[in-house]
Amino acid sequence: MASMKLGSKSELFCLDANSWFCTTGLPSDVVIEIGEMSFHLHKFPLLSRSRVLEDLIGEHCNNDAKKCVLQLDDIPGGAKTFLYVAKFCYGVKIELSALNVVSLRCAAEYLGMKEDYGEGNLITQTENFLDEIFTSWRDSLKALETCEEVLPYAEELHIVSRCINSLAMKACADPSLFSWPTQTSKGTAFWNGINASAKPQPVGKDWWYDDASFLRLPMYKRLIMAVHSNGMKPEKLAGALMYYAGRHLPLLGRQSSLENGKHCEPGPSISNPVDVYQRNLLEEVVELLPDQKGVIPSNFLLRLLRTAMIMEVSPSCRESLEKQIGAQLDQSALEDILIPNIGYTVENLYDIDCVQRILDYFFLQYHDNPASNQIVNEGQITESSNSLTPTTMVANLIDNYLAEVAPDVNLKMTKFQSLAGAVPDYARALDDGIYRAIDIYLKAHPWLTDSEREQLCRLMNCQKLSLEASTHAAQNERLPLRVIVQVLFFEQLRLRTSIAGWFFVSDNLENSRDLSGNLALTRNEVQTEGRGTEDENIIQVDEMKDRVSELEKECLSMKEEIDKLVKTKGSTWNVLFRRFRFNKASKPSIPISKESPTSSTPLINRKEKYSDEIGC
Repeated sequence: MASMKLGSKSELFCLDANSWFCTTGLPSDVVIEIGEMSFHLHKFPLLSRSRVLEDLIGEHCNNDAKKCVLQLDDIPGGAKTFLYVAKFCYGVKIELSALNVVSLRCAAEYLGMKEDYGEGNLITQTENFLDEIFTSWRDSLKALETCEEVLPYAEELHIVSRCINSLAMKACADPSLFSWPTQTSKGTAFWNGINASAKPQPVGKDWWYDDASFLRLPMYKRLIMAVHSNGMKPEKLAGALMYYAGRHLPLLGRQSSLENGKHCEPGPSISNPVDVYQRNLLEEVVELLPDQKGVIPSNFLLRLLRTAMIMEVSPSCRESLEKQIGAQLDQSALEDILIPNIGYTVENLYDIDCVQRILDYFFLQYHDNPASNQIVNEGQITESSNSLTPTTMVANLIDNYLAEVAPDVNLKMTKFQSLAGAVPDYARALDDGIYRAIDIYLKAHPWLTDSEREQLCRLMNCQKLSLEASTHAAQNERLPLRVIVQVLFFEQLRLRTSIAGWFFVSDNLENSRDLSGNLALTRNEVQTEGRGTEDENIIQVDEMKDRVSELEKECLSMKEEIDKLVKTKGSTWNVLFRRFRFNKASKPSIPISKESPTSSTPLINRKEKYSDEIGC
């Protein structure tokens, strides 16, 4: 911590009970009373440094009176600070630091200790030291904390704003460039390389979070606003606020839970001053949170919302949190949105109405965004849209949430329908999730009528059930008969469509093979149609004749190869197939008799049969 020494004389003051005496050898002629403390001093050292004391002494002290008594109860810093002022007026050694310079600066201003009453007066000395204080992060922070003691005077002298601007500049800049501490390998402070025995470690972006979290809320709020004005990124601002809330809101780290099916206990009474302070603190933190989507983790926002419910914050604060959560609901997890109801008189275990509002806020942003309309095309899913991913994630999240709250016997069907129906049909790629939730609800509410069961089953689309879900639904006795018939009908329709698709693919494969075999001929026919002269037609006829002649020669050559094969007996068919480029997959199935050449079945018949099969 920086310090500055003033004065050269040794200590002259001594304390006796509640009185300070100056041991100069001369009797005191003025007594200054501040609260319960009294200072027995001399007129000349005081009036030579302070305009206010000069005026008071001249007004209240007569020459005939041996002692003059003055009241200074409203001096900034009180008796503790005036002791430093008195020592300064007598030239006694004092040491300025970040812990006392603010109160001394305010007291010097209050007493009018300007240069007109002595060169190097207290106002000048404290101002020079404040400029040195503002170069250090830690000293600036300490000075700002002491401003609370003399806040009106510090505000008037702009000391608070100067401290905050100094801290904001350092928080937004690279910490290695200025005189504030970095972390060492042993966890000790490392000041600008002075501690050569410790090796400095890289400073993270959150290096200032812990130091700033000790500030009281009004000062901290002004610091956050200052760093925001200096261009700090929303992610760092959010991290600082999360750290501050975690330190000052004990309920924030307490996970609400439901044990043995019991409701959560009601929140603490807001009549307690501590609870009132924490409630105000939570509302201020929520107001300071950046509103950019994805900057603050959803699980933290939801924990903040749970704490806000317990503390009974204002409706505007709760609405702000719900909107922020709704904007990034796709980043939430199931355990985070299982918000228990607070109190003993509530009907349901979980706060379904809150989740309903959050879900409405989520889909409202897509409704207001024109680009989001691309994800719907006559009720069909457009998988190429980037907006489909968050909506599908939210749909799965809500389906899982419905499955968790469905066993609650007090959950009314209207609430279940309202929450499930808030998810549009296009958001669900498959309806397995909503089917599971409906099945659990039907199992937990066996007293529902058939009409209510059918009404509940309208929430799912039987055409969007997977094979596994359809198989389960077809055997589910809890479902109405009409729904089971629909499931079976769509499964049969899906099966027929698949079989028709197989035949279609098979026909296309055969047609492609025929097309590849006659490709050369087809090209020639197309070329012939495009020509209108008699000479071109004659050329085409000649080409066709040449092609037929070539085919006859190939057929004759094939017959000769077959004859050779019959004579050699041991020859394989591979030579023949390699010559004419037959693949094993297209090899004709020709039955080869196990009889010897002298068998009654003539080989020439098999040869002619094969020749007929290949078209020669």
